[in-house]
Amino acid sequence: ELRKASKRLSCHKRYKIQKKIREHHRKVRKEAKKRKQKKPKKDPGIPSAAPFKEELLREAEQRKQRLEELKQKQKLNRQKEHEKKRKLEAKKNAASIKEKAEGKESSGKSKGKTKKPLNKNSKQSFCRELMKVLEASDVVLEVLDARDPMGCRCPQLEQAVTCSGGNKKLLLVLNKIDLVPKDNIEKWLKYLKKEFPTVAFKSATMMKDKTMQEQVTKRRARVDFSETSQYFGSKCLLKLLQEYGKTQDKAIQVGVVGFPNVGKSSIINSLKGKRACNVGLARGVTKSMQIVHLDKQTKMLDSPSIIADPSNSALALALRSIIDPEGSDSAAVLEGVYAIINHCSKQQVMMHYNIPDFRDPEEFLSLLAKKRGMLKKGGVPDIENMAKLVLCDWTGARIKYYSQPPGFQKPPPYLTEQKVAEMQEGFNLNNLEQENSNTVQALKHPSPASSIAFQSAGMTNGTIEENKVIEEGSEWGHKETSKEEEDELTESDDNEDDMEEEEEDDDVDGDDVKEESQVQLTRKAKPGKQQTNPTHSKGQKAGNERSRSLSFSLDKPVDEDDAYDFNTDYV
Repeated sequence: ELRKASKRLSCHKRYKIQKKIREHHRKVRKEAKKRKQKKPKKDPGIPSAAPFKEELLREAEQRKQRLEELKQKQKLNRQKEHEKKRKLEAKKNAASIKEKAEGKESSGKSKGKTKKPLNKNSKQSFCRELMKVLEASDVVLEVLDARDPMGCRCPQLEQAVTCSGGNKKLLLVLNKIDLVPKDNIEKWLKYLKKEFPTVAFKSATMMKDKTMQEQVTKRRARVDFSETSQYFGSKCLLKLLQEYGKTQDKAIQVGVVGFPNVGKSSIINSLKGKRACNVGLARGVTKSMQIVHLDKQTKMLDSPSIIADPSNSALALALRSIIDPEGSDSAAVLEGVYAIINHCSKQQVMMHYNIPDFRDPEEFLSLLAKKRGMLKKGGVPDIENMAKLVLCDWTGARIKYYSQPPGFQKPPPYLTEQKVAEMQEGFNLNNLEQENSNTVQALKHPSPASSIAFQSAGMTNGTIEENKVIEEGSEWGHKETSKEEEDELTESDDNEDDMEEEEEDDDVDGDDVKEESQVQLTRKAKPGKQQTNPTHSKGQKAGNERSRSLSFSLDKPVDEDDAYDFNTDYV
């Protein structure tokens, strides 16, 4: 057998190698010394004995902040240019699609109207699926968030169901009652039952299924399902639907509709007793009609969310529209958060977030960003990302807030006494009231002191007809558009050009301010410049709020207590 060569060295050879290495290092150090390659010295900053040290530090910090704000403004301008290019491309694509469709019609190949396959994420697809659910349903459940029941009601949907004929029934399901004080829930039940039969409900936010059980057994971890898997009011709702099915002597189909994040799919999972529909914190998880069989006589139809009409207030659009905080425009998110904070009790918001007094929503976001450590380069509060987090909290189930029902009950014009009697026919209302009181008593509710008082904006207008949504051709490209849409697109482009010209003027003004600050470095900062803009009144338009959120004040100085970065230039 051949043996491998040994790697052992004699001591003479090993010492010789070490000596050569030392000589090589010595030679390298000598050459570096000749070239004088020394590390640059750190900037020692302004000496303590220098006159006007505080003013110089403050002016250097102001200069740095102005540069940051100019960069941010340039970034927003670039985003606007990209948005304009995208709209122009969408308009061209729409025009080409329209030309192709007209060519096919003229050649006579396509006779009759054919429905084009729509993208599942498009608003037209949502409306089409919603209309399928409404047409196929015998009973329609309109799901309301108990924190803002009036804001979750859609008059267009209620009118379509009540005036459709065909003996359709509409029930209101007051979901998330565990996030609202007990007295407030009882007031809302008393208010809503005068118009439609109302069921108090607390759905399960997380249901056990086979995949979850496998993960638990593999990882040997214990997941607490005690609170998330509990649901109340399901027996009452099931009994109500089964009794109505017996009166009809046939199997009934129950459609579940409502605005985003009110808990439509969670209610179906609670009634089924297991996870039958996908649920999530993101809006628009359900994209098409889903059928779930509860028993032989009852079939549930899950539907996509109702599309909020753009003519609604900023508050309604923030809470009810399908806005993805990660992918949507930061200006729209900021506008929605400003509207939410302006409609809340200021003291309770301060207590909930544990922050000091603030003058306006912008200062509220900056204080909250500093508290949670959400800062940009240079210690500037990251208001945009903080607004996205706040909006996610308010649309999800984290914030416990409540709104008061209107003092005077005035039913909508489409809801006459005859219609109310028709909707209540076939249901045992006395038994329903008793079951609702039992459900409310069984739950643990938050106290009014730990919740936030919220001022509702009233009913939210929705779009349930597909032909009314097609007008938004610029947002949903690759679809048919009419001449009126193209005119609207050109008008919007002209408005954007005007806005860009105004922003260019603002950029010129900002450069002038920068030059003046470089010339007058030793001038003292006046205390009167630290005043900020007051909050907007309720009657002010949403467009002004959006332009205000995008504008940056270049003359706004930094407070004297801010830390100084010695890497900045100084005079």
